[in-house]
Amino acid sequence: MTVKLVLATHNAKKVPEMRAILADAGVAAEVLALDAFPGAPEVPETEATFVGNARLKARAIAAHTGLPAVADDSGLSVDELRGMPGVLSARWAGRFGAGDQDRANLDLVLDQLADTPQERRGAQFVCAAVLVMPDGTERVAEGVLPGHLVGERRGENGFGYDPVFVPEGESRTTAELSPEEKNAISHRGIAFRALAMELADLI
Repeated sequence: MTVKLVLATHNAKKVPEMRAILADAGVAAEVLALDAFPGAPEVPETEATFVGNARLKARAIAAHTGLPAVADDSGLSVDELRGMPGVLSARWAGRFGAGDQDRANLDLVLDQLADTPQERRGAQFVCAAVLVMPDGTERVAEGVLPGHLVGERRGENGFGYDPVFVPEGESRTTAELSPEEKNAISHRGIAFRALAMELADLI
């Protein structure tokens, strides 16, 4: 049985990641992004937590499409910045949707840490993912990838803060890892794999 699943995102890079994770969990799924549903609501991320934002999006998209929906909210938590950017990671530079947002956000974090010694550059990628079924059943999963930040960009893969984040136990940034290597350890991969197992049980 192949299940249709909506991933509540316009980020095309997340769709093959979810597809691969579901396949590894033994779930035959057709994963669709929001672009397949014209008129799908744009859900403001107004909650103070990753779980809260993911739940808002998943509920809205499940209601709109009548299909199982998965939404995630993720970001970078920097120790020296007291856990920020956190839920503001995607719009940390204050110009959400304008120009090269990823570069602006990353530049701002690097500027804020310019005088911070390497031993105080601890950080974590955090992800909360929520699955909402058409009958209202919900499942929540979270993933954390600890590491530290380096002072200059390295690597061409990934997006967001990947070029300056080095996972614990690695010498490469997440932008220097292959997609397969990143998926195996990433915060989003951890959360999505947990949800994939939940979905396997529900269907």
